[in-house]
Amino acid sequence: MTNYIYKGDLPDHLDLGSSIAIDCETMGLNPHRDRLCLVQLSSGDGNAHLVQINQTQTQAPNLCAMLADPKVLKMFHYGRFDIAALQNRFDVVTAPVYCTKIASKLIRTYTDRHGLKNLLQELLKKDISKQQQSSDWGAEELTKEQQDYAASDVLYLHALKDELDIRLKREGRMDIAQACFDFLPTRAALDLAGWPDTDIFAHS
Repeated sequence: MTNYIYKGDLPDHLDLGSSIAIDCETMGLNPHRDRLCLVQLSSGDGNAHLVQINQTQTQAPNLCAMLADPKVLKMFHYGRFDIAALQNRFDVVTAPVYCTKIASKLIRTYTDRHGLKNLLQELLKKDISKQQQSSDWGAEELTKEQQDYAASDVLYLHALKDELDIRLKREGRMDIAQACFDFLPTRAALDLAGWPDTDIFAHS
């Protein structure tokens, strides 16, 4: 496994294929207050590409072209947050997308444990460390521990999607899952517009 680190954007002509695992690290959980610091990506080949975003940056042409490319599937775990963070910083709508947390909630109804660590342990027999989860992602230079943690959030999403899809198809829930994935960019836009805790479909 190799971690490739870039400043500000993906390099020109980097081809990560037609399905890319993505995760973001921020300074906190409020996209209006807490800036985007790092975007990590993987094509599923065991390598991770880490893009550091500086404090005032509002453009990343290569990254944004990939996020908006309709021919490239972007896979997330809890994509709602990452899609909102990317849109807030770069004004880009990420689509099409797949979310392993949504897939898990649709087919692992026997548990309320839908974190990435739980999913990897159960479905792939992989154990990842969450020690760096609370970390200063705005640092100019990331430690090796930070890099490895960030990479672990994307390295296994392709294999995880394959396992979740088997169960979604078995339980007849692939269509409803796809409808949820298609709605995710709109859900992220609602979060940014001020409806993060409101169920607009509720009666009251």
